Amino acid sequence: MSGLTYEAVARFAQQGGTIYFGLIFIAGLIYALWPKHKEAFDRLAHLPLEKDESDHV
Repeated sequence: MSGLTYEAVARFAQQGGTIYFGLIFIAGLIYALWPKHKEAFDRLAHLPLEKDESDHV
């Protein structure tokens, strides 16, 4: 009988998925915390607090 069972494939898929999404999360975290992006993120964070008179007609 073959050594490739459902359990082996399921375990590989779970571990591979965990590693894949972990790497994606770390890449997003690095992007968000990169010093070059700080000014843009600060500006966007304060955007909802800015008063825009053109919306109040």
